[in-house]
Amino acid sequence: MAVYIYSVIGKQHPAHLDDLHGVGDPPAALRVVAAGPLCAVVSDAPDDLRAKRRDLGAHQQVQDALMSDGTVLPLRFGLMAPDDEAVRLALEERADEYLDRLRALEGCAEYNLKAAQEEESLLRQILESSGEARRLNEEIRGGSAGPDAPVRLGEMVAAEVQARQEALASGVVEALRPFARDHMQTAPLGEDFLNVSFLVPADKEELFLATELSVANQMGEDLDFRLTGPLPPYSFV
Repeated sequence: MAVYIYSVIGKQHPAHLDDLHGVGDPPAALRVVAAGPLCAVVSDAPDDLRAKRRDLGAHQQVQDALMSDGTVLPLRFGLMAPDDEAVRLALEERADEYLDRLRALEGCAEYNLKAAQEEESLLRQILESSGEARRLNEEIRGGSAGPDAPVRLGEMVAAEVQARQEALASGVVEALRPFARDHMQTAPLGEDFLNVSFLVPADKEELFLATELSVANQMGEDLDFRLTGPLPPYSFV
């Protein structure tokens, strides 16, 4: 029977699974597949697995519980194998890689930070600081601008927005990077200009959180900082 794989852990991990349930309806029982120094936490895979809230929640609860007791390599939702033997073989073949990642993640949690800036405030700042942009805007509003003025103003503002937000993002990352073992930036979506995950050791967690709060306060009310964590370190597996 196909098996659903949640995490890879070291054999020394206590793997307290008695009060946890896996994906599926009814929820599947969890078990451990061992291979040398490694174990995988698995369950029987349901026939119709989809990314439903119930199953996503079950997957995440397993990660959170395992993480509270030790280091874990959290696998993404939906990973399956044909049977327990296939899982055992994968653990044996990739043992060095998995052990290296477990060592790299030991004692750490992931924090994800997203940031957005109020658009009207940013545009106002650009018009106040750029004489050329302000002049073009006034000419357009007054009706004396040439036909290409709106395009030129739009390009000018877009370039300035990108430059300012890249500088802001770089400054935030540099302020927080000393308190993280690693960090991973991904392309921001929507109105966000920053989407970055930090791998934070437990002994630097308080400094990281205090610094993030200080940076957010210094940046002002027109910036929206959204910090999520501690999380299983999906971004660093």
